[in-house]
Amino acid sequence: MSVYPTLRYQDPDKAIAYLRDALGFTVAAAHRDDAGTVQHAELVQGGGAVLLGPVREGDRFATGRAVIYVAVDDPDAHHDRAVAAGATIIHGLTDQDYGSREYAAVDDEDNIWSFGTYRPGTAS
Repeated sequence: MSVYPTLRYQDPDKAIAYLRDALGFTVAAAHRDDAGTVQHAELVQGGGAVLLGPVREGDRFATGRAVIYVAVDDPDAHHDRAVAAGATIIHGLTDQDYGSREYAAVDDEDNIWSFGTYRPGTAS
């Protein structure tokens, strides 16, 4: 089984730019309607992906605020890239007692993006 978090944004284009430029995601797809509004986007990093789209009135799938964790090989370099791109860091680089080195940033719609070396489901 694969798990793909899906988020809804008031401004999907702004979210895509932030995830790409500050947090290092690659845009794999961005499907737009005739007006040019992103209806569905897929952003990838490493072996994972996050899906996003616009908030719609009455949307049963609107997520509200979310917390997403992404495993990265070099959280220090990832952190430095995010800072250089103007990301708001809400939890600085920290060595956790369970062996992970990680940090967290927040996007413009208050979703929290945490990056670290911990890889759930793998032997420690």
